[in-house]
Amino acid sequence: MKKQLAQIRRKIDTLDQQVVQLLNARLKLAQRIGDLKHGARGRIYVAEREADVLRRVQAASRGGPLKPAALQAIYREIMSAALALEKPLVIAYLGPEATNTHAAALKKFGGSVDYRPMPSLADVFTAVEKGEADYGVVPIENSTEGSVRDSLDLFVETPLKLVAELQLEIEHMLLSNEPLEKIKKVYSKDQALAQCRRWLQRHLPHALLVDVDSTALGVQRAAKEKGAAAVGPRLAGERYGVAVAAARIQDQKNNTSRFGILGREASGRVGAGHDKTSLLVSLHHEPGALLHALQPFNRRKLNLTRIESRPSRLRPWDYIFFLDVTGHYDDPAMQAALKELRRQCPLVKWLGSYPAAKA
Repeated sequence: MKKQLAQIRRKIDTLDQQVVQLLNARLKLAQRIGDLKHGARGRIYVAEREADVLRRVQAASRGGPLKPAALQAIYREIMSAALALEKPLVIAYLGPEATNTHAAALKKFGGSVDYRPMPSLADVFTAVEKGEADYGVVPIENSTEGSVRDSLDLFVETPLKLVAELQLEIEHMLLSNEPLEKIKKVYSKDQALAQCRRWLQRHLPHALLVDVDSTALGVQRAAKEKGAAAVGPRLAGERYGVAVAAARIQDQKNNTSRFGILGREASGRVGAGHDKTSLLVSLHHEPGALLHALQPFNRRKLNLTRIESRPSRLRPWDYIFFLDVTGHYDDPAMQAALKELRRQCPLVKWLGSYPAAKA
């Protein structure tokens, strides 16, 4: 057995040497791409190229023991190292450290770029708009509690584009250094508290639920305050020294959040049904206005995957609608639908087209 193990390990060592050599060769090519982009002032992070690379390597790995999620995680770090060689990227996200948005940013951009926590969602938008950050990561919606209203409202006036999206499975922990019977207050973001509403009512019916700007901020407060707990990710408990009092307390088992990546330049087309387009639309106050607005997409067999209304804040009972549609802004069918839509709607704003994320 020892002889067989030694032989297998020697083969692994040889393969490791080859893998490292190939990785270095790949990164040298990435450096050359970075030099060309700098000369032409091109985009450093190209979401459509990233999506294409991931699809290609997953197809090449079919039949092997490497699972798609593991392969994606490996290539995430390879591409993160490549991005860092092309240009030192700064990624803004809703802070402090160890929020779910921070975890989403790490999942999207890997460990080789520079991350900058922001105190509010508005600050994330502002940092990217002013060029203080190259990209921003913001929560858009949750499979249990729906849309993140603050994010949607900020899209109304921003010049930024959605350049990518990702989905992240959310597991909430009750984090506290106190036993359950001594917990009098629970801190967290409103969305996180809502996602754990039934568990909290059942196990902590007398505790005061306090909404704060982020899950990580709630964990920071629980670390300092007697009789306090927080709802947040395990990462935040580890980061701020707060124990897990109860694990996986979210009410829905499949609790997933969708995050958007903000950039100053739009993403290109992936094609083959892999793109998604986000729009903001306002309607005239007349019967059938929403139905008429949806018909241009229906006639061209463009699938609407999401419709969300929000108060316009311009006048009472006036609403705007956020739409997600399968396809890219540059697709002929999409262009025809939008041309028709603009003739009948006071406002049609393109928020971005990007590779559609898979759960």
